[in-house]
Amino acid sequence: MPHGVVIALDGMGGDNAPFSVVAGADAVLEQHPEVRFLLFGDRAKLDPLIEATTRLKHRCEVHHTTEVVRDDDKPGQALRKGRQSSMGLAIEAVREGRAIGVVSAGNTGALMALSKFVLRMLPDIDRPALASLIPTLKGESVMLDLGANVECDARNLVEFAVMGAQFARALLGRLKPTVGILNVGSEQLKGNDTLREAAEALRAAQDLPFTFHGFIEGNDIGAGTVDVVVTDGFTGNVALKTAEGTARLVSGYISAALRRSWMSKIGALLAMPALKALRNRLDPRAYNGGVFLGLNGIAVKSHGGMDATGFASAIGVAVDMARSHMVEKIAEDLRRFPVQLLATPQPLVATP
Repeated sequence: MPHGVVIALDGMGGDNAPFSVVAGADAVLEQHPEVRFLLFGDRAKLDPLIEATTRLKHRCEVHHTTEVVRDDDKPGQALRKGRQSSMGLAIEAVREGRAIGVVSAGNTGALMALSKFVLRMLPDIDRPALASLIPTLKGESVMLDLGANVECDARNLVEFAVMGAQFARALLGRLKPTVGILNVGSEQLKGNDTLREAAEALRAAQDLPFTFHGFIEGNDIGAGTVDVVVTDGFTGNVALKTAEGTARLVSGYISAALRRSWMSKIGALLAMPALKALRNRLDPRAYNGGVFLGLNGIAVKSHGGMDATGFASAIGVAVDMARSHMVEKIAEDLRRFPVQLLATPQPLVATP
């Protein structure tokens, strides 16, 4: 874009808005000073916060609206009444080409519905998938879907594999990512018909821009067995929330153990650099920013309860996607393999 990357922000979405949105955008400019923002929301609340920043006040435009998509609004309500809200107008800016992507910490269902309606889907994509980076023993992996689609068919899972692989190339630099389908076992006959049909379609495809590993189990997620974990939104969301809760549980146990006695407190002081590194590695704010893949545009969902640091991470994901031209590359991958990947897989004959 002529003036660098332009990101549209829903200034009123999320539990800590608008403060976390403004402070997060200002923090991003320290690393990416060329980025500009279109900020949508109540000017009376946004202007004082922006004026107090060191960088953002010179790199953003505020577009006033008092309408907000509420957390309890249904997707249908957002479609009927939310087009002039801070979320709706931010998405519209992407459709009009005034911004390359939108970031919101607001209502997830509303963001998906409005983004799908306004931005439309890429050709040959049936549904968008919510994808995000997750920490593993080997670094980071991509996981999708994380809640956008509670029920999926085999075609959806195949599409998720294609989109997730491109996401891994763009954000993780994996030239030919490995892709696995989450299942109750790694054997080919495990799981339901949907999982087996999707796996069969991917095994049969030729010249894929990724390597299909096959089925993986829950313990493979943290182990980093594959670069891309594919699953339906119900399972993916449960797995993600379980992992986040486990990270907090482990951190709590460690913290309690280090405060137990004066000797453990001394040990904590000696181990402080290592403990700090562990805390940063497990910090969910560093992995904040779920992406709706499959849209004809960039839409990033921040966790609603994130602070400025977490919201800045979500903006960073949008910036990385814009710089890598990921939407265009996903469309290109889909055009390269329309027959093998997007034809509806034939049901397998059940093995007695």
